[in-house]
Amino acid sequence: MTVSIALFDLGHVVLDWEPSRLYTKIFDDAVARDYFLGEICTMTWHTRHDAGTRFADNAADLIAKHPDYEAEIRAWGTRWMEMFDGYIDGTAELIERLDARQVPLYALSNMPSDPWPEMLAHFDLLQRFRHVVVSGDLKMIKPDPAIYRHALTMMGHPAPETVLFIDDRETNIAAADALGFATHHFTGAAGLEAALQAHSLL
Repeated sequence: MTVSIALFDLGHVVLDWEPSRLYTKIFDDAVARDYFLGEICTMTWHTRHDAGTRFADNAADLIAKHPDYEAEIRAWGTRWMEMFDGYIDGTAELIERLDARQVPLYALSNMPSDPWPEMLAHFDLLQRFRHVVVSGDLKMIKPDPAIYRHALTMMGHPAPETVLFIDDRETNIAAADALGFATHHFTGAAGLEAALQAHSLL
């Protein structure tokens, strides 16, 4: 079947998100910052946000274990937008070109529910997507096959082979492959442009 739909991950594919961007402002010392991100506010801890845990609840549990870092832990939620620096180089332009060609655009992102309304208002490019599946709203995360099936439902039940799923994590790509999606492992805009052209989307 011909690919006709583009399904994007957001973080590190569309949006330039890095927690260290915020914590470089908070910690004067890089070693202290890296310790905090590697041992306290870890990606494993953050995944609970993506799976539907509210920022305040997740912070409370961690503060109970690390009371000396209360302010720094709370900053993850209260200063969330400071982790972003616009869009990944080149991706916004590709999305605009796809939209100009009336390619149906959707997104499937492991993303907390709490800040999503603010993100949607802040990043104009997100308005190009016909629907964004936010994992925190559903309380399930990639690579759970159920969230991919939900995305297909929100797209109107297309055949998976007609959907090009674009993600920077190989585990998420493998899950989509197993369900029959066309896939592209994102490593940069140049490679994505080539994939879009190969599928005649550009």
